[in-house]
Amino acid sequence: MNAEAFDPRALRDAFGAFATGVTVVTANDATGRPIGFTANSFTSVSLDPPLLLVCLAKTSRNYATMTGAERFAVNILSETQKDVSNTFARPVEDRFAAVDWRRAPNGCPIFSQVAAWFECSMQDVIEAGDHVILIGRITAFENSGLNGLGYARGGYFTPRLAGKAVSAAVEGEIRIGAVLEQQGSIYLLGDETLSLPSCAVEGGDPARTLAAHLEQLTGLTVTIGFLYSVYEDKSDGRQHIVYHALASDGAPREGRFLRPADVAAAKFSSTATADIINRFVLESTIGNFGMYFGDETGGTVHPIAKKDAHS
Repeated sequence: MNAEAFDPRALRDAFGAFATGVTVVTANDATGRPIGFTANSFTSVSLDPPLLLVCLAKTSRNYATMTGAERFAVNILSETQKDVSNTFARPVEDRFAAVDWRRAPNGCPIFSQVAAWFECSMQDVIEAGDHVILIGRITAFENSGLNGLGYARGGYFTPRLAGKAVSAAVEGEIRIGAVLEQQGSIYLLGDETLSLPSCAVEGGDPARTLAAHLEQLTGLTVTIGFLYSVYEDKSDGRQHIVYHALASDGAPREGRFLRPADVAAAKFSSTATADIINRFVLESTIGNFGMYFGDETGGTVHPIAKKDAHS
């Protein structure tokens, strides 16, 4: 298939299957004013010499400044810094007013509480289609030991919280389910009383097990996204893990997709299911999602944001 035949959105979604960290790349413009942008297209290149790279879209408003800069820095965000990622991914007038930052040894802006930062001299700028590759030679760095912020399938995730939640759930009997979304509609099972799709987990990869179950139910292609809710239901003595997932277009073999407006009047199989659905509908309207930990009556929502990190 020729590259021209690819659907750009589909290709972007496929790239998004690769889980990455999230960074903010910073530099100074010709007047010494700090600039920065969110990027997840970052990787280490070499230890000797110490090199790294970042990809920058040619359409970026920072393109001219970045490609002409003699130095730049890469801030690897920690798992508590989703708000920093969002700030530097949006056209905010003064992004740096919202963060605690200082100058690295050679003057590039670096942030507090990041997992690590690297200050670099510009080694090379390489043309690469609709992007350029900025190769930096590391001149200074610092590693805080904090966990990095993760990003995959269009949403943020925090490795420590997700790992803790799944590990805790494995200690008991597990039901794994999904808020399965298709262009804003939610997949539900049942007629008068509705429920989320779920299955038992007996070893193996829970996400892979869930994807196979959902595809068997619906006959559609399913992509598992971020962890959405982990709770203990004392009424059935089980741990429940619920992921956000995306379904391809088409009518499902079983069940149905309901629009958020139709969900409001629905009757659900449990209060926990109702809470999950109602929270998802509310969060969908504002584009910011949370990861719930607790039981069927109360818990804590850790904010996550469903937003594309980009260069």
